[in-house]
Amino acid sequence: MSILENVPFDLLQPILIHLLDRRHLSAAALVSQAFNRAATPLLYRRLYSQVKRNTLHHPSATILKRPELAKYVWHVTETGAVQNLRQVIPQITEDIVAALRLCTNLTSATWVDDTLTPEANFLPILDVLMTLPLQELTIRTQYDPGERVWARLNTIQGIRRLSVWSLEWGPPRVLQGWADLLSSSLTHLELCRCAGVPATILISVFMKLPLLQELCLKGAPSDAIPAIMACLPNLIALDTEYLGSGNYRTPLTPLPPLQRLTVRTGSVDILGPQKLWTWMRILLPHQQTLKSFTLNAFAVHGQMTIPRPFIVNLTGRHGKSLQEFAVGIAQLTLEVVSHMCSTCPQLASLECSVASPDVDSIAKAIEAGHNLRTLKLHVSWIPDGSVDLPSQFDKYFSGPQAMYADVSHLAREGKTIRFTEEHASALMLQTRLRSISIGDQSYIGQWVRRGCSAEVTRDVGQEENVVFEVVGDVTSLDPFV
Repeated sequence: MSILENVPFDLLQPILIHLLDRRHLSAAALVSQAFNRAATPLLYRRLYSQVKRNTLHHPSATILKRPELAKYVWHVTETGAVQNLRQVIPQITEDIVAALRLCTNLTSATWVDDTLTPEANFLPILDVLMTLPLQELTIRTQYDPGERVWARLNTIQGIRRLSVWSLEWGPPRVLQGWADLLSSSLTHLELCRCAGVPATILISVFMKLPLLQELCLKGAPSDAIPAIMACLPNLIALDTEYLGSGNYRTPLTPLPPLQRLTVRTGSVDILGPQKLWTWMRILLPHQQTLKSFTLNAFAVHGQMTIPRPFIVNLTGRHGKSLQEFAVGIAQLTLEVVSHMCSTCPQLASLECSVASPDVDSIAKAIEAGHNLRTLKLHVSWIPDGSVDLPSQFDKYFSGPQAMYADVSHLAREGKTIRFTEEHASALMLQTRLRSISIGDQSYIGQWVRRGCSAEVTRDVGQEENVVFEVVGDVTSLDPFV
């Protein structure tokens, strides 16, 4: 115990901060006085309120009994469901407000409300938040918070991160009247309801937010996205929707060099939305800046296939910088996968859908991915491994629409090939892959000392008892579950 008592405080906290489960932090706080001093601020750094089975779990009671703990609180999450317990606990709102006033170091707040009365629920909380040094604010409600809430919000300054998600009813909120106050601070923004807002209004708002680095927009007209980007010289991450074709002219003002691009869209056929691929190329005019590309797309009839010319253009411009490529169930051919692995030397994570006769063909397609660490494939197994793939593909990929052909029907009559632990182990030992998901089979691998699977050995060459361990069902490996 004397050794634990003498551990320097500035060493304990960086260690204990990795205990993500509050139960483990609580246990650490009981080890010694030194551990208690290090763990207590971490325990109260983020506080949450919730209602389970009509039972309230709220930290306000503890804060009011021990006000000295309030100085450790940096983030709170409040929910409108708590207000429904006013008949059982009449003073609940007053207690929450009183506890919040004590949290003078609070910089981040989240409000979640799926009730029919978000305005009445949120106003008392908001009045206190406006007196605190708030830098991050998240509002997630089922219904619009109301005019009085927005009148107060529009006076807050100093916000760096803002997220507004009101799913139903009420007018879209796109920061009119508030953007001027946020122009000198806002760097991260999420707006989920921009549908119906004219492009001119959106552009006028974003012209006042030049410091934005990350932007998530839902419902904004696709033809306005390039113009919006042109207003944001510091933008490095964009998450938006493609809603249909339009006049996609490149603005005269240069677009910012994106590092992360996420696009969400859908289509009634496997050709993909009209002009989608041209539109995404317009958003990425620079060379070797993109690190992450994500496409969340679906097709009503079959699986959407990504045209090979788009992949060739993407890797030609950003092959040296691209590290993550995730297109969900959108399809690539194995030849295109091989092209990506050979032209993107930093590619560490790949997710897509493919058609393959066997596991060996997949292994051959990714053999050039020397830095590939994570692989997630949705596979349509082609019936017979001896099938002459080029001739079969030529049959279905002929004609002017060849680049868009859907290969999923090749597997309709085929048998399912089970991806096993042996397959995963062989792939991992041949490459740097450490996480593989193929179909519904998922595996992770690591070098471990025999008999101590939790301890990873760095220099495996000098340890005789070191083995490579592959474990299935990744979701069950969380040590805090």
